[in-house]
Amino acid sequence: MNTPQPRSTEENEIVLGIGMGPLRFGAKMDEVRALMGEPEEIEESEDDDEFEHQAWNYLEEGYSLYFDREDDYRLSCIETDHPGMSLFGEPIQGKSLAQVQELMSRHGYQNPEIEKVDTGEVRLSYEKEMIDLYFDEDELQFVNFGVFINDDLEVQWPA
Repeated sequence: MNTPQPRSTEENEIVLGIGMGPLRFGAKMDEVRALMGEPEEIEESEDDDEFEHQAWNYLEEGYSLYFDREDDYRLSCIETDHPGMSLFGEPIQGKSLAQVQELMSRHGYQNPEIEKVDTGEVRLSYEKEMIDLYFDEDELQFVNFGVFINDDLEVQWPA
């Protein structure tokens, strides 16, 4: 499935496996810093975390950017609650679970997992597409998505 690329750095378009707007998976920390400026906070992973990483939080912009040590600290995951986020050219913030499933289905993505998480939200997951969408009271609150990983668990950096 070919998804059109974002047309400008102003857009908050999520492109599965690629990134969001000007943020592309595989970018090095200095490239992200040049695009976004200094993060408002940097979180280090806990000692008992499975993957050692840094999370750069841009709280005002509504982004958390994740850099995994095993990927040489390249951008591998984005979490956002940005009110202007869109997917396949459509705004998605505040959409219902059914509306987001229908959007994904129209673009060929079927059979998601739906789970109520401990904090009370509902998570809609498309595992192969590396995207989790979180709903509270049937309204999309935030999205966590990452670089694609193949069946051999190898990272598929965008070209």
